[in-house]
Amino acid sequence: MFARATALALSSHPGPTVAVTALSAVLGVAVGMAPLRVVALALAILAGQLSIGWSNDWIDAERDRAVGRSDKPVAQGLVTVGTVRAAALVAFAVSVAISFWLGVGAGLAHLVLVASGWAYNAGLKRTAWSVVPFIVSFGLLPTVVTLALPEPVVAAPWAIAVGAVFGISIHFTNVLPDLADDARTGVVGLPHRLGRVVSGVVAFVALAVAALLVLVGPWVSDVLAGAGATPSPVAIGGLAASLAIATWGIVLVVRRPPSRLLFQLVIVASLLIAVQLGLSGTRLIS
Repeated sequence: MFARATALALSSHPGPTVAVTALSAVLGVAVGMAPLRVVALALAILAGQLSIGWSNDWIDAERDRAVGRSDKPVAQGLVTVGTVRAAALVAFAVSVAISFWLGVGAGLAHLVLVASGWAYNAGLKRTAWSVVPFIVSFGLLPTVVTLALPEPVVAAPWAIAVGAVFGISIHFTNVLPDLADDARTGVVGLPHRLGRVVSGVVAFVALAVAALLVLVGPWVSDVLAGAGATPSPVAIGGLAASLAIATWGIVLVVRRPPSRLLFQLVIVASLLIAVQLGLSGTRLIS
């Protein structure tokens, strides 16, 4: 039983799932959400991300077996397709229920976010439009948070832009190590069409742009509000670190075959960006 539960947990793509859930909780705290509401928001996002991860392994089960994916429990026979499919559907239902409890706007926005992820798994990953679900889902995340407030409001344009651009980086770095396996099973998304080096450069340039936006966006909000503030040392340090990671990533892409290290670098950068977003506070909604 424990082994099966572990395999099911690993089928959910736990790294991205935990990262996105933690980011949503940080944003909830940043905009002044009450503790109970932050917990409900995190649970809704967690359930939605679990459903996306499980649907991916359910839909891709045969393809993963064909290429011998050792990192996929379904492909290794450690958990059945039926179990993963049932878990995906239950998680989806839970995410919808909690999201609409937070508000109609939050519920609808999160429904679109999760549906976008499912659409990618169901077929968009095989097209030149493969990046669109990532732009939509990550771009919507700040607005799901702000619409979950007692007085719902759409997130600031700069915050939406940060999420959308960061989604591009996530998509390209996540796909890079699997380009060869994907090609063998008929998956030809946008990164496959652009090629390894170009896709890697796009991924880390997008990361740098997201880091720049998360520095400039709050500062512009302050200027427009008449505050006349300057970017904080923490924000400047976060930008410098993110640019260093982006530069390192580009060098790795050009010099070496793609590996999971590229995605891990983006996850580290996401933590830096999450901290900066959290420090932005109510500017997320201004």
